[in-house]
Amino acid sequence: MTSPRIAGAPISWGVCEVPGWGYQLDPSQVLREMRDVGLTATEIGPEGFLPTAPTELAKVLAGHHLRAVGGFAPVLLHDNDHDPVPDVSPVLDGFVAAGAEVLVLAAATGSAGYDSRPEIGEQEWKTLLHNLDRLADTAAERGIRAVIHPHVGTMIEERDEILRVLDGSSIPLCLDTGHLLIGGTDPVELTRQAPDRIAHVHLKDVDEALAARVRAGEITYTDAVKSGIFQPLGKGDIDIPTVTQILQTQGFDGWYVLEQDTILTEAPSDEGPLSDVRTSVAYLRWVL
Repeated sequence: MTSPRIAGAPISWGVCEVPGWGYQLDPSQVLREMRDVGLTATEIGPEGFLPTAPTELAKVLAGHHLRAVGGFAPVLLHDNDHDPVPDVSPVLDGFVAAGAEVLVLAAATGSAGYDSRPEIGEQEWKTLLHNLDRLADTAAERGIRAVIHPHVGTMIEERDEILRVLDGSSIPLCLDTGHLLIGGTDPVELTRQAPDRIAHVHLKDVDEALAARVRAGEITYTDAVKSGIFQPLGKGDIDIPTVTQILQTQGFDGWYVLEQDTILTEAPSDEGPLSDVRTSVAYLRWVL
């Protein structure tokens, strides 16, 4: 059985690429607190959070004794007139310099935020699937593994869309337990169905009652995050132990990235997000 690798992500501290998402903590505090809870690796976070110059990025991470896992990149994939390769090339440059391994792609809608998305036709789906394989090849040429992240408010959110990707492309999956559940897919079922396609994991726990309200259109995704839809691991309704057990049994050798999407309204007066991250780290170590 492969020894599990655990990493953090800036979104657990409320750091997000969406304009107006919330109060953004200073990178030095986020990275320091990752080390305080015993994490040794992190996803890089949104553009502008850490230095873009490859040597500076590597220096900042090394200064906090953290290694780079990779990072999240929303990219427009379904537009017939848009080539996404130039979008990811500079990202890959930074990943190579920082020693990162994984490019986590999301099928962006072309609009900011994750509260709505358009419908696309057959030709746009063909373009999207073709671009997924192109980007996977582009990343592989640089020694980086690209994965596709089914994500609420993107073009790949619901179960039938995920199955279409599995059938129509060869790109591996980022299994995000929280986004899967909110989008209507049982993460345990998908893990059992396609363990060989899962190369990267974002572990989230979710309040299913709030998730049901998002699916029903009663509340936006952003408002659900504000209301605490994402919980520390072990405090929500996702069967995290079964997901990890299936993956470990199958010899999963990728990263388990702890992600509890958070929106801060102001600088915390107490421990803030650190308290929930500490709970999740302890829970995952117990589970594994």
